[in-house]
Amino acid sequence: MGSAAHIAWFEALGLGDRDQAGGKGASLGELTRAGLAVPPGFVLTTAAFEHCLAALECEAPVRAAVAALDPGALGEISARAAALRARFEGATLPQVLRDSLTAAYTQLTHAHPHATVAVRSSATCEDAADASFAGLQDTYLWVPDLAQTLQRVRSCWGSLYSVESLSYRRQHAFAEERVAMAVVVQLMVDARTAGVMFTRSPTTGDRSVVTIEAAWGLGSAVVGGEVTPDRWVLSKITGEISVREISDKAIRHAPAAGGGIVVVPVAEGERRVPCLNDAELQALGALARRVERHYGRAQDIEWAIDRARGTILLLQSRPETVWSARESAPIARAEQDPLRHVLSVFGNRQCP
Repeated sequence: MGSAAHIAWFEALGLGDRDQAGGKGASLGELTRAGLAVPPGFVLTTAAFEHCLAALECEAPVRAAVAALDPGALGEISARAAALRARFEGATLPQVLRDSLTAAYTQLTHAHPHATVAVRSSATCEDAADASFAGLQDTYLWVPDLAQTLQRVRSCWGSLYSVESLSYRRQHAFAEERVAMAVVVQLMVDARTAGVMFTRSPTTGDRSVVTIEAAWGLGSAVVGGEVTPDRWVLSKITGEISVREISDKAIRHAPAAGGGIVVVPVAEGERRVPCLNDAELQALGALARRVERHYGRAQDIEWAIDRARGTILLLQSRPETVWSARESAPIARAEQDPLRHVLSVFGNRQCP
């Protein structure tokens, strides 16, 4: 297989490429091709994963070993997860993959001599409209050089076999032969402010608003729940800001020397200051509406504001699943007797 099959740049990807690029990679490609501001990057495709997996399967089963697990046997799952992760993380990267990744990394970073990258897992079964698989695999931020990037790729592959990921797949009866891991390699954003936004209210399901949550520094502090973010609710129609909740943001995530992130205290004078102004809120609200229109359904969006340029960059967008799942669930159990079915429906409704 040629090296071109192992690397796909964001500009060449769309949602239809999930099997090649995984959920995250396909979404980043879709956003890029839609003309939205996304930090540049590429995907080490599932073909690369399959290449490495084939070598491991020659030594001992991988997929069959997972498929044989009892969903309720946590001890067995834990032991199998540890063994499989160790096999991937200790595997020798085939030379053709090393060459492909080295060439793409050099191309991505050549104009940015001090660039760092994010190395992000992108499984084929994540970020789907009917599954909440995101967040079960590894992401590494501020990876400083090629050598560490090569290692983090193996770690991302191995995270497909974490306890959480294996348990989820067995409980939901995913076919292992359809599960694969792509890896996103993307330039990092030195964020002044970052966060998430939802194109329907995460608390009420209201479709007419955008909810924005943000804090100082990198968005990992917000996503990981390590800081209580500022929160705003904007009308999609008028842009009116109906909710302003400004938190005491005591810490922020920042780049660490040598790679990774570090938790640092926020200066006393900034802790209770809004981390977004009204112009930025309106720009984020407009961006959220644009992303939702593009996908045709409610979205959960991660974003960051570049410290040096002040520009808003999209880091991820995935389908909203909580309220969509509630709406798709039947309101009553089907009954053979039509009268009992009608009574069942009305019995499940709440009075106005």
